[in-house]
Amino acid sequence: MVQMPGLVLPSYYLYYSSPVKIVETSDGGARVWRVSIDTGGWQEENDLFTEIVFDIGGEVFRQSPEDFVQEVERFRAHYLQGEGPVFALYETVQALRDAAEAQGRSLSPKEQALIRGIRKRTFVMFEEQLRAAGDPGADPEVAAGDAA
Repeated sequence: MVQMPGLVLPSYYLYYSSPVKIVETSDGGARVWRVSIDTGGWQEENDLFTEIVFDIGGEVFRQSPEDFVQEVERFRAHYLQGEGPVFALYETVQALRDAAEAQGRSLSPKEQALIRGIRKRTFVMFEEQLRAAGDPGADPEVAAGDAA
């Protein structure tokens, strides 16, 4: 992987509506991880490095860690189906959104905050499950705001 002075890692992006993160390797290089549309886990896609970092693809948007967590969970909730606490919380978020839409209104600030809190929690839960299953890209600490 190419080393670039001035590139602060980890860094977070939306790449064609897909959450992607670039993290530092132990040897000072970088790895690119993209959320899998099939599993919600992390797929290593280092071939995207140049396109993302140099923004030559067009649909590349840098994100804060907080916004990245929200996008990852929005992505997972949209594409994945399953059972258990994480999926029950995804359904709760969708129910809040559906209720507001049925009433012809935007989400209230309280509802928006609730959804952000739920997504932060589901991110940690999902990432902890991935880590326990051996996914090398899993990183629940991103949601703690420690990673910038």
